[in-house]
Amino acid sequence: MNDASHRAESSEAGTPQMNTTFVKGLAVLEALARAGEPCGVSDLARQLQLTKSNVHRLLRTLADHGYAQNVAGSGRYEITLKLWELGVEVLDKLDVKRVAFEPMERLVELTGETVHLSILDHGEVVYIDKVDSPQPVRAYSKVGGRAPAYCVATGKALLAHAGAAVVDAVASRLHAYTQHTITDAAELRAELRRVVDTGYAINRGEWRDGVCGVAAPIRDARGQVVAAIGISGPVDRLKVRALRQLTPAVVDVARSISTRLGWNAAAG
Repeated sequence: MNDASHRAESSEAGTPQMNTTFVKGLAVLEALARAGEPCGVSDLARQLQLTKSNVHRLLRTLADHGYAQNVAGSGRYEITLKLWELGVEVLDKLDVKRVAFEPMERLVELTGETVHLSILDHGEVVYIDKVDSPQPVRAYSKVGGRAPAYCVATGKALLAHAGAAVVDAVASRLHAYTQHTITDAAELRAELRRVVDTGYAINRGEWRDGVCGVAAPIRDARGQVVAAIGISGPVDRLKVRALRQLTPAVVDVARSISTRLGWNAAAG
């Protein structure tokens, strides 16, 4: 028996705290949300162990307030998008920049390198926040700055989880910024597949000579990649061995931010 059924059953049985119209209405709403198709009054009454008249009144109330609708007057009901709209309002309040700031500071302490928080916009990354390295020699960037997504680690982490149309558009206009820039579309797609497989992306001096980095994607409560976090610094400090050593810290911090945003790693 699901949670909604259990609550409804308890309320029908007369449990003092549960015997409310509000709780029964929530039970009906949850049942509609989980159903794969429109539900009839009899089906819901049987599932939730409520009377048909009770379920009918609750459905009418939900419909009157925009949470359910009678499908083409058939007497079968389905949930509307209103509940989803409310959920989006909650998700929007979980500002990734605000949530990520403390983990970003921790990542600087762990790695000693500049940390960037980026989002994807029309094939480019936009740096929405950063915490500078305490080192006298460090990677230069500015909040609000942009870089070609296929050339930097946070950009690759985002592109790897973007739609095919976005990747196709980027792959159609590859330009060399350094001798290490990926300029072949097939090579870029292979690189992005590696990012998906490994969970992180590497910049080997592809945007600016002598500046390397590693990044990992950040997911929201729905499992969608909404940002990326990464470190960058001079190649003298971030050679291959150093990048490999620091990668677990970057991935762990990306996961912790995702968890704060509501992502369930086990479910994902």
